[in-house]
Amino acid sequence: MKALTKTNLSLPGQKSVYHGKVRDVYNINDDLMVMVATDRISAFDVILPKGIPFKGQVLNQIAASFLDATADIVPNWKLATPDPMVTVGLKAEGFRVEMIIRGYLTGSAWREYKNGCRELCGVKLPEGMRENERFPEPIITPTTKADEGHDENISKEEIIRQGLVSREDYEVMERYTRALFQRGSEIAEKKGLILVDTKYEFGKRDGKVILIDEIHTPDSSRYFYKEGYEEKFQKGEAQRQLSKEFVRQWLIEHNFMNQPGQVMPEITDEYAESVSERYIELYEHITGQKFVPAEEAGDIEARIQKNVSEWLSTR
Repeated sequence: MKALTKTNLSLPGQKSVYHGKVRDVYNINDDLMVMVATDRISAFDVILPKGIPFKGQVLNQIAASFLDATADIVPNWKLATPDPMVTVGLKAEGFRVEMIIRGYLTGSAWREYKNGCRELCGVKLPEGMRENERFPEPIITPTTKADEGHDENISKEEIIRQGLVSREDYEVMERYTRALFQRGSEIAEKKGLILVDTKYEFGKRDGKVILIDEIHTPDSSRYFYKEGYEEKFQKGEAQRQLSKEFVRQWLIEHNFMNQPGQVMPEITDEYAESVSERYIELYEHITGQKFVPAEEAGDIEARIQKNVSEWLSTR
């Protein structure tokens, strides 16, 4: 199966391109952004050496679906999806902060809690909590947004003190974050899932804070299956989940957490295909729709070039 790990498009009005960990982002006339969700996959802030077939399509289509499903409560950047792997939208000045919201104590927050941490990003954590336990109220634990290397945890007050975001804009982002998480949780519950935690990115356009990038995908979010959650929690068993966490766990089992001296394990074709199947499973579960793969025949990049160029020419 083919995987698209890099693009080098030449689009009408293109001024620049930025290759992120997963997405290739094209600036069109300083007005629009063409965001290509590639099949790259990252974990522990490093891009894995092999792409995951259909991952980009899954991410793009889930994100587009949720952007549409939340547009009534939070303004966002999306205009169109001219290709299964591409969203085109409004260019905004992104804030250098990611808004992470957690409904449950799990993942990196649990790892820190287990080691004695009782305050995360300025938020006090209750004593006596267990792994995968629900917080009394969802907590917001922002991080700085790093171009390279690790994103760093940071508190609301520190963000404002450093001038990364004004107090007024931060409070808008905070309100939007809670509203999005509430809506995402409601949608997930209808599909038999629990939205455990997620991250949102915001930017500013024409003086207004808007939601940018992806939302509620397995790269930015963690989902548990609702059925069996309580029983597994009471027994202290691992939860069945749909997220990228299983890739992180696989890397941990192979002694890789991107620490000095650690070597990335081999990503076999078989393993890449198994990850692809997990991404497709999440797509079908969260959208309630059958996944329809974009045609595999021919050159994926050429297809994207054609579809996006045609859309831009109609603007």
